[in-house]
Order: sequence, then C-alpha cells, then structure tokens
Amino acid sequence: MVVSGVVLLGGGIWLGTAVTDPTASEEYAALDATAQTAQQDLARTLTDRQAVSDELDSLKSELTTREEAADAKSTAAGQHEADVKTAEAALKTREAAVKKREDAVTGAEKAKAANTVGDGTWTVGVDVAPGTYRAKADVGSTCYWGIYRTGSNGDDIINNDIPGGGRPSVVLSAGQDFNSTRCGSWEKQ
Repeated sequence: MVVSGVVLLGGGIWLGTAVTDPTASEEYAALDATAQTAQQDLARTLTDRQAVSDELDSLKSELTTREEAADAKSTAAGQHEADVKTAEAALKTREAAVKKREDAVTGAEKAKAANTVGDGTWTVGVDVAPGTYRAKADVGSTCYWGIYRTGSNGDDIINNDIPGGGRPSVVLSAGQDFNSTRCGSWEKQ
C-alpha cells in the first residue's frame, strides 16, 4: 500500500505539472474579453438607467408642479366664476331697483303731466281734474286767467284775474271751463 501511495502521489505531481494553465488559453482570453465588455456594457447600462431614472423623477416632479398649478388655476377659475355669478346677481338686483325707480319716476312724471295745465281753454272733469292749481313759475303782467260755467262759451264768468306777477292759484270744480293766456303752466297742488 505504501507503494501504491507513492505511485499515486508521483502521478499526481506529474499530472499537476503536465497540465497547462487554463487562463493562458485563447478561449479563456476570449471569454475574459467578453466578460470585460459585458461588465463595461453593464456599467454603461446602469449609468444610463440612473440617468433615465433621474430624468423620470424630474419629469414626475415637473408634472406634479404643473398639476398643482392647474389645480390652483381651476380653483381660482371656480372662485372667479362664483364671484361673477354673485356680481351678476347683485347687478340684476340693482337693475330691478333702477327699473322700479324709473317706473316710479315715469309714473310721477305722467301724473305731473296729467295734473299740469298750459295756456288754452280746458273743461274741468274732462280735460283737467278738479282741484287747486298754482302757476308753476312767476307770471308776467300780461297773464290772464278765467273760470267760466261749462257750455257758456265764455259768457258766464265765475272768476278771472290779471295778476300782474307772482304765482297765482285757482280752485277748479266740475262744471267749469278754465282759460289761461300767457300764464305758462299750472300744476295741481
């Protein structure tokens, strides 16, 4: 057994020295070059991946910023729309108030016009309402007014005057005619 152990040991040493180094072969060198190229490609790919990841993060951040800005603008637009609706409602309220005042003024103007008598002959109860009338402005010295019984064609004088100035007033009743000459307008009091 000792002999066989020595033979084996000697054969192993010879085999170990007779076998060539695998790292010195062309195949090993080609595989080593391929591995180095693959490592360089992997390093470039990882660098490119990191750059793409950084760009993606930047784009995500930019998108978030834009979405927040869009949300803010949308909120502002909604508020502006609400403000416009409020202003429109206030405007409609003011327009209604103005219309009401205009109608009141128009009514007052119509009533005043209906209760204003100028130069001419007027039948009380038909052309003018009964009541007290006063000259709208001071009259001159040529002003003449007369109150007659209706249907008398001016022959039945109830009252008349040439006031010569001031703002005279007259009381008119149904069944009378009123004549005003160069006195201007008379307003019902």
